[in-house]
Amino acid sequence: MEAEEIKESIKKASRELFRHYGYKKTSVTEIAKKAKIAKATIYKYFESKELVLHAILMDYIRESVEELIRNPSNETTQEAYLSKLILRVSRLTYTICNEFIGWDFIRESANAQEYLKTLSDDLENLLILSFMESEVIDPNIPPENLRFLIKASKSIVFSFAFTAVSVADVRKYFISFQKELLPYLVKATVI
Repeated sequence: MEAEEIKESIKKASRELFRHYGYKKTSVTEIAKKAKIAKATIYKYFESKELVLHAILMDYIRESVEELIRNPSNETTQEAYLSKLILRVSRLTYTICNEFIGWDFIRESANAQEYLKTLSDDLENLLILSFMESEVIDPNIPPENLRFLIKASKSIVFSFAFTAVSVADVRKYFISFQKELLPYLVKATVI
């Protein structure tokens, strides 16, 4: 196998195991077994299990954001389009926390919280670049306004991970964000 095939094999096996058992409950040994490689091979390509997770999530986010931007909604105004796009990206963030990492691990682990900060910063940078390159977003919107919208939305959504006790709480927070906060953030962006 070539290096890229091995890396993809590791990521594929990890993705399946993280989604099924959660990040915390999946060991590097299990990943190696599923990928049909030696445990040491994983460390040849990724220094830690956390870096495997990061690679998986960045691939997932990149593909999802490209898909969202490539297939814009039928919104007629820039405000409506940005609102819908931010909501879709927010749901993507929730999916990451829910399906790959696990809420209990996020709330209980200082490492998970530090990791989420790194992931959040990488997500922010990816979104800003994607938004700036998008042909659908008005090029007259200043980059600092887009950065404000993304940074504020991202901070609010990631706070759900640390304050929600149940899935019902998360839904309630998303509805509140959508109806009460997001319209003001978008208005401030497109001014």
